[in-house]
Amino acid sequence: MADPSSYRPKPGQIPDSPGVYKFRDEHRRVIYVGKAKSLRQRLASYFQDVAGLHPRTATMVTTAASVEWTVVSTEVEALQLEYSWIKEFDPRFNVKYRDDKSYPSLAVTLNEEYPRVQVMRGPKKKGVRYFGPYGHAWAIRETVDLMLRVFPVRTCSAGVFKRSAQIGRPCLLGYIGKCSAPCVGRVTPEEHRELAEDFCDFMAGRTGTYLSRLEKDMHAAAEEMEYEKAARLRDDIGALRRAMEKNAVVLADATDADLIAVAEDELEAAVQIFHVRGGRVRGQRGWVTDKVEAVDTAGLVEHALQQLYGEEKGEAVPKEVLVPALPEDAPVLSQWLADRRGSQVSLRIPQRGDKKALMETVHRNALQSLALHKTKRASDLTTRSRALEEIAEALELDSAPLRIECFDVSHLQGDDVVASMVVFEDGLARKSEYRRFQIKSFEGQDDVRSMHEVVSRRFRRYLQEKLRTGEWDPEDADAGGEVPEDDGRPKRFAYPPQLVVVDGGQPQVAAAKRALEELGIDDVAVCGLAKRLEEVWLPGEDDPVVLPRTSEGLYLLQRVRDEAHRFAIQYQRNKRGKRLKSGPLDEVAGLGESRKQALIKHFGSVKKLRQATIEQICEVPGIGRKTAETVAAALAGAVPAGPAVNTATGEIIEDETPAPAGASSERGTEQ
Repeated sequence: MADPSSYRPKPGQIPDSPGVYKFRDEHRRVIYVGKAKSLRQRLASYFQDVAGLHPRTATMVTTAASVEWTVVSTEVEALQLEYSWIKEFDPRFNVKYRDDKSYPSLAVTLNEEYPRVQVMRGPKKKGVRYFGPYGHAWAIRETVDLMLRVFPVRTCSAGVFKRSAQIGRPCLLGYIGKCSAPCVGRVTPEEHRELAEDFCDFMAGRTGTYLSRLEKDMHAAAEEMEYEKAARLRDDIGALRRAMEKNAVVLADATDADLIAVAEDELEAAVQIFHVRGGRVRGQRGWVTDKVEAVDTAGLVEHALQQLYGEEKGEAVPKEVLVPALPEDAPVLSQWLADRRGSQVSLRIPQRGDKKALMETVHRNALQSLALHKTKRASDLTTRSRALEEIAEALELDSAPLRIECFDVSHLQGDDVVASMVVFEDGLARKSEYRRFQIKSFEGQDDVRSMHEVVSRRFRRYLQEKLRTGEWDPEDADAGGEVPEDDGRPKRFAYPPQLVVVDGGQPQVAAAKRALEELGIDDVAVCGLAKRLEEVWLPGEDDPVVLPRTSEGLYLLQRVRDEAHRFAIQYQRNKRGKRLKSGPLDEVAGLGESRKQALIKHFGSVKKLRQATIEQICEVPGIGRKTAETVAAALAGAVPAGPAVNTATGEIIEDETPAPAGASSERGTEQ
């Protein structure tokens, strides 16, 4: 790793003007490109104490060996140059969006003498008019099939077109009226181009004028008793309306806009774009990327805008771009977009109405795209195998950890302290093996002590099972903990893991390792994954193991850790919810639900039950004197809840009404 101070520019060398900068590594490869309103201020931020930098930024500046910059006259020029350099150098520390797949578009080749309508994928070509992209190629073909009835534009390949021209006979589409057959001279090149331009106008959203013209022609033909022509025009109108119905109206004011939404986690981000033209969704696309640089939602939006419109000009850039967060230099981006379009472009966050509702839909699509990406990545056998191999190599294990167990501790300000254990076998979650723990040995908040207790309890059960089967003799190991006797319950911890992962850093790892050593277990590896820096900690090591951000092994460890965290939080919330609903009667031994309800029904409320004597409690059917004394003692030891208040009127509500069934205590009473 390089020391950033070794290549830091001298004071006064960096100009205080807009520009673009490049960080290079020791091999002169460009590893990061950025832009700045003031190069001096921006570059100075990279050369502060490395410990104060974001982990991703710190990794970048310690990988770099030099920095250089180019001064430009305006911030818009800086934005354009940054995009060009990112495209040229493909820096490893810049966020780069890549399509999940190659989305097909509907293309009209206006650069040819006889324009052709076809499905196209890949990079856009000059002189070709594109519509979309679409989620599926069949959606394009269905739309084209309906529209060829009205706009019989050529759809055949160059070979078919040339062959038909040679033999003087059109293809099948020419015979059934879905092609104007320019190959055999039925229409002139000018007439065919006019058809193609009408097709493009209709696809661009200018549908109202064309439909009105067709309806006018239909009525005129009917008045002149040209009924066959009128019927044909009627069918044409029906075909166009069906084509329009495939793209439902989402914005009533015929808006031309692109809506961009972002879903992200610590390591990855998914972007979804809806292309709305004429108020209808004309296309959709999405990307997923690794977050290899320190970037927030606004930064992801800025990168997405560069990716979307870096190669576009004219009407391909819409009048309005709706985003979830505005980048820091939003006015510069708006000007850049306006330069590419040739007219003003509005870049803003939708605040209300149909546009905000549609943005929420786009965001849901982004969330689903990210979840689907993670699911596909996790379910791939080759990927899982590579992940396990990377973990084994990074942690210096003898073999791939086919069974991984992860532990996490959860609490709310020291209350309801619980822990979880999740199991992954061969890289997949094994939910039937998940276990939950309540911390029993102490009260309060101590994550390290809790981790020690949970790991000890789990592996004592494992030793118990080995003892029962004769595989283990306590005298052969220095087991500091007592092994419980076999209680006859189903064995839940019979299989040992090859790797124990704890949610935390050095203290939690040390506690887990100590628990294993006290039990005499030395064949189970231990590591910890700290959330803040995503570093892997090993017992007794002062420095963490840093796996690459693109590592499948790191991704698997994160999935295991996140699943343990989710399972622990779910249990902790359920436990807390039950505690908040419980009361002093729930703690009375031998007092079932029926007798609790009988007491509440007899006295009308817990408040009146607390004021009753033992003799009065004995009057309740099914309540003996011993039970009455226990109930009275439990209520006397409980702290009464404060008076209920009507939040609308401020009036204190007397507790005279019966408590609801199943709620046998006062509001919020905790034990």
